[in-house]
Amino acid sequence: QVQLVESGGRLVQAGDSLTLSCAASGRTFSNYGMGWFRQAPGKEREFVAAISRAGVMTNYADSVKGRFTISRDNAKNTVYLQMNRLKSEDTAVYYCVGDERAGAVGFRESIRWDYWGQGTQVTVSS
Repeated sequence: QVQLVESGGRLVQAGDSLTLSCAASGRTFSNYGMGWFRQAPGKEREFVAAISRAGVMTNYADSVKGRFTISRDNAKNTVYLQMNRLKSEDTAVYYCVGDERAGAVGFRESIRWDYWGQGTQVTVSS
């Protein structure tokens, strides 16, 4: 299995940019589709973005499309989430996810992802 560790979450101001990182270990990183979910207080966990094994295909939630960019560096076993023009409603714990199945980039339901990191807090102050 693969272990995922997120980093980069912090308190920022509305309109700021922030990049989250997720370092993977344990298995061949390039075999895994990767993604990000988030969960705000009192709300269900929601899909943010996903990227295919080679990084060719991406998938975004409508709420972040055009503001967030997911990318990966398979040589560094790391996936990133670049977040621009942050809003207060982006405040949440952000989770990195991974799955070895083909087509994982299309998984928008949290239950479909096999591997999860511990999460990193992003707080956007208005």
